[in-house]
Amino acid sequence: SFTPPPSLPAANPIQQFYLLLGNLMSPDNGIRKQSEETYDGIPGQNKVTFLLQAVRDATGTEEVKQMAAVLLRRLLSSSFEEIYPGLTVEMQTAVKTELLASIQTEASPNIRKKVCDIAAELSRNLVGENANFPGIFGNQQQHYMEVIKRMLVQCMQDQENPQIRTLAARAAASFVLSNEGNTPLLKHFSDLLPGILQVVNESCYQADDSVLKSLVEIADTAPKYLRPNLEATLQLSLKLCADTNLNNMQRQLALEVIVTLSETAAAMLRKHTAIVAQIPQMLAMMVDLEEDEEWAMTDELEEDDFDSNAVAGESALDRIACGLGGKIVLPMIKQHIMTMLQNPDWKYRHAGLMALSAIGEGCHQQMEAILSEIVSFVLLFCSDPHPRVRYAACNAIGQMATDFAPTFQKKFHDKVISALLQTMEDQTNPRVQAHAAAALINFTEDCPKSLLVPYLESLVQHLHVIMVAKLQELIQKGTKLVLEQVVTSIASVADTAEEKFVPYYDLFMPSLKHIVENAVQKELRLLRGKTIECISLIGLAVGKEKFMPDASAVMQLLLKTQTDFNDLEDDDPQISYMISAWARMCKILGKEFQQYLPVVMGPLMKTASIKPEVALLDTQDMENISEDDGWEFVNLGDQQSFGIKTAGLEEKATACQMLVCYAKELKEGFVEYTEQVVKLMCCPLTPPVRVRVAAAESMPLLLECARVRGPDYLTQMWHFMCDALIKSIGTEPDSDVLSEIMHAFAKCVELMGDGCLNTEHFEELGGILKGKLEEHFKNQELRQGEDPYHAYKEKVLPWFEQLMPLIVQLICPSRPWADRQWGLCIFDDVVEHCSPTSFKYADLFLRPMLQSLVDASPEVRQAGAYGVGVMAQYGGESYRPFCTEAIALLVGAIQAAESRSKENVNATENCISAVGKVMRFRPECANVTEILPHWLAWLPLNEDKEEAAHTFDFLCDLIESNNPIVLGPDNSNLPKIFLIIAEGVANESVKSEDACSKRLANVVRQVQTSGGLWTQCISSLNEAQTKALQSLLSSA
Repeated sequence: SFTPPPSLPAANPIQQFYLLLGNLMSPDNGIRKQSEETYDGIPGQNKVTFLLQAVRDATGTEEVKQMAAVLLRRLLSSSFEEIYPGLTVEMQTAVKTELLASIQTEASPNIRKKVCDIAAELSRNLVGENANFPGIFGNQQQHYMEVIKRMLVQCMQDQENPQIRTLAARAAASFVLSNEGNTPLLKHFSDLLPGILQVVNESCYQADDSVLKSLVEIADTAPKYLRPNLEATLQLSLKLCADTNLNNMQRQLALEVIVTLSETAAAMLRKHTAIVAQIPQMLAMMVDLEEDEEWAMTDELEEDDFDSNAVAGESALDRIACGLGGKIVLPMIKQHIMTMLQNPDWKYRHAGLMALSAIGEGCHQQMEAILSEIVSFVLLFCSDPHPRVRYAACNAIGQMATDFAPTFQKKFHDKVISALLQTMEDQTNPRVQAHAAAALINFTEDCPKSLLVPYLESLVQHLHVIMVAKLQELIQKGTKLVLEQVVTSIASVADTAEEKFVPYYDLFMPSLKHIVENAVQKELRLLRGKTIECISLIGLAVGKEKFMPDASAVMQLLLKTQTDFNDLEDDDPQISYMISAWARMCKILGKEFQQYLPVVMGPLMKTASIKPEVALLDTQDMENISEDDGWEFVNLGDQQSFGIKTAGLEEKATACQMLVCYAKELKEGFVEYTEQVVKLMCCPLTPPVRVRVAAAESMPLLLECARVRGPDYLTQMWHFMCDALIKSIGTEPDSDVLSEIMHAFAKCVELMGDGCLNTEHFEELGGILKGKLEEHFKNQELRQGEDPYHAYKEKVLPWFEQLMPLIVQLICPSRPWADRQWGLCIFDDVVEHCSPTSFKYADLFLRPMLQSLVDASPEVRQAGAYGVGVMAQYGGESYRPFCTEAIALLVGAIQAAESRSKENVNATENCISAVGKVMRFRPECANVTEILPHWLAWLPLNEDKEEAAHTFDFLCDLIESNNPIVLGPDNSNLPKIFLIIAEGVANESVKSEDACSKRLANVVRQVQTSGGLWTQCISSLNEAQTKALQSLLSSA
């Protein structure tokens, strides 16, 4: 029972408790704090008794009853499992009875609402297979289905009480959402949708958007429910979106219904072409801009105003283009955009250009076909009379440079660079200048080096002039916006130009060092951070030799910043730039960097160890926390949200990536830190995704660092890692991250060698993968991972056989292409690593693999072709007939029209490599004399570097054995062979560390000695190819 606190006389306990409730609301901090401690000390079951009594007390004040109701709901929400099951059965029954009675008799609407919240919280915990409250849901739901439906329908038709209609519509939506997987139920309840839509419409005009939010949730989670009334849903959403009498939030939510459906039910939406044609409404929202005299001169950039219609319209357009695809969206929107771009009102021209920026990703293929006319048109607006239109033109160029790279750079480098440099000279509009510099960054980031080099002189001179001018402005006026962007533009140019930037190094480095030394004021933190980034990128570009004279001074500057690091605020932008700069310095200095680790590792580990704050909140608690405080929320339904504080998480991710860099660069030099880094990295499911990817990447690298301490230390570390990795494979929800974890696991196993996994490990992994495959068949989501065959070879097969029925299912012709690709890849690995034993499964996969060579999907053809190659190379005698049959199909695929198009080229290159492997390892299966000239004509392979290496190995074999077909009569094919070699080096398909690069260099040297032939071979090469050959000769 409740014992009153010692400071109070032992009066009637319930009176005592009322007093305590009053004190919990006291404005006096001391009294309140002491009361909270007393309240926390009361046993949970006693709390339930007292709180319920206080809520039901007809004589109690409204304030005390409200407080009691809030506390009781929180108690059931946070401590249900600890408290409720411990109550006697009589007490449990009493709680339910009292709550239902209170809902019926309580006169105050406010208290009644709070009691309903308590009952809902109790129900949420008691609705299930075995428990049931209030008696019609959970295990009774099917029995009471008609009652539930009638209740919702009647309440939605209550003409007297609009509030009841609103709540009934929300309840109906919640019921649909909680039964989203139950198709018969959704069908049975489909006639409630017109009522819900009617309430959506009414409530919006009563300034209540809660039902509209429920409709967005249905579009997201249960779009099928909307199918019978899709027309009406879309019409209503468009009507609300277009109504300027509604507030922005409501109009944007209405738009969100359509946008969400384009993502969750694109096929359903595409059929409604009349509705889809209304999409230009988003363009109308994008024109909703305000005149702002100060705009062009603003030196501080605020974050995008996400509440604004213009930003919402742009984001919606981007998502709809990705959802519905360019085939539908571009033809429908193109004319509208063209009309807007010719409008005399700047707002329309601005909106048209922003719309072009937004649709690039979704309409990629369709826009690529007409890119020339789009780019020519957009460039005209770089000299538009209105600065905000010039800004939008820079925005479109920057976005297209990213979306269409590297095609965009290859085709339009000339026009684009000159237009951006010209726009960067717009001294009277710093905001436009800065955005042109930002677009230049996007352009150079994805620009092939060979294209940028001819413009280097001009780019560097322009950037230098602007940097000097803006440095003056910073000193005189304190403005820094353009300088921040220009510093990054310089970094980006240097990063792409690499050693070609050496002549310009001395032009920039003194000024950049000057900025880092002197820009110490708080408002210049971002400029200083970006300058630190620029210096380290230039150092990396020009190389150790050029950078070394400055290295020591730069390191001292960085160390000084590092020493002041403890005084930096947690959100200081310099921190992440510093961390990245250290990693670049490590790459430049190599082993010499080790001496700085003691200084660097402290802050780095501190940042990498940031723990995200997470909380499970209900809607009422959420109102006290705003997203501005760095919280993001995920709605879990049931009025509950999962909150995560994102502040610092990006920095954490960067820090983890830097740790990976140190481990990679310093190897045994990093051994002092391996233990603490392993412990940090072995935390599964740490957000964000980049942290988990870095953690996976670090594992094999850390093992390499630790090798120097001997096998015992290594084995100990591996045991710690191994369990964490297997656990992550089982729990990781993101398929891309899962793939990285599997890849890291396979690398570790390879590194540790045979015997590092025991039977329990295999059983656990087998169980996880079987579960993943079964889940995959349930929900069609592809989860690809590394194979464990590589290190363990045939020992894996008994375990593999357990999964066999599921893997065979993957390669059925009726499965989606991604499944067939995945299934074939698994069999490819079995052939590669477990032959000749693999042949005992041949009946299961040989036919599907042959058929895959003529599959419509390039990904499937690629997996099949790779399989033929490994059969020839590793499969053994049994696979001979199959290799013979495959040759004709491979040649057919290579010679098909469009075989070298962007989407087909990887598959085709795998086919070419496979033909080479059959001729090399199973020559009896192919007519080598007939096929070899064709094979030579198909070389080199440019995209698939791994397969290119195989073809060059085989080419070396053929040349070294003086194969007459390859060399041709009187060596007449040598110019063609030189071209193949030069292209291979230029495309980096041949790397200096590869064994075949020495063999190729020898071929070239032999020809060098015979004058006439050498001249003939060299004369057919262009400048880039000639340089490539020279670099081969000097490095191999």
